[in-house]
Amino acid sequence: MSVRAKKHLGQHFLEDETIAKKIADTLQGFGYDFILEIGPGMGVLTKYLLKKQPTTYVIEIDPDSVAYLKANYLNLTSNIIQENFLTYDLNQIFRNKPFAIIGNFPYNISTQIVFKTLEMRYQIPEFSGMFQKEVAQRICEKEGSKVYGILSVLTQAFYEAEYLFTVSPDVFNPPPKVNSGVLRLTRKEDFHLACDENLFFKVVKTGFQQRRKTLRNSLKTFNLSDNLKANAIFDKRPEQLSVNSFVKLTHLIQNDTEK
Repeated sequence: MSVRAKKHLGQHFLEDETIAKKIADTLQGFGYDFILEIGPGMGVLTKYLLKKQPTTYVIEIDPDSVAYLKANYLNLTSNIIQENFLTYDLNQIFRNKPFAIIGNFPYNISTQIVFKTLEMRYQIPEFSGMFQKEVAQRICEKEGSKVYGILSVLTQAFYEAEYLFTVSPDVFNPPPKVNSGVLRLTRKEDFHLACDENLFFKVVKTGFQQRRKTLRNSLKTFNLSDNLKANAIFDKRPEQLSVNSFVKLTHLIQNDTEK
């Protein structure tokens, strides 16, 4: 019995055991007792996670994969969650306790997986997995690059992001059209920002919506005072600002009382 990859679910099953073990070993295991694998497919990565100290859960939307896992991984059966990761309330399982996330992520929802992780950052000290290579690079990119964007800034505000290695298409079934990249996110020791965090998200997202314009133009909707807009930081385009500069910018906007 095997599972056929479904295009509408963005499935590309990893078939290389060496790479599967290498991905599993990217988790360092500090600060949590549970691991959640997203989209385990036929369990190529799962088998190596089950050897680790933390308890492994898997979340899988595909009923064929769930049936395969139940038939082939009997010690996992009670820890299989047949749900959509993006909409499921994970605290039904983890009860506000910390857990790590790992997976060979479906390309079509990979950025949404990161955004949900950021929403749950208080519970997720570590995250690693496989993305389309350019998405993984974008998440880890620093300011000054054309691919540096919303995902780079928001992720790196709370996590240390490391691009670990590249995986070629030929180790998947079916092979994707592009290379894949594996990254690791390790939550910062102090992951609280020196500004209003909700406002920070809005400033970053609004700034990058018109990334070629200066921040003076792209942040017009915030109705900033002339006094604040005279600050030299507003001469810059969003891709020129580091994470720390975005925190400072948000703090300036927060304190802008001369409207």
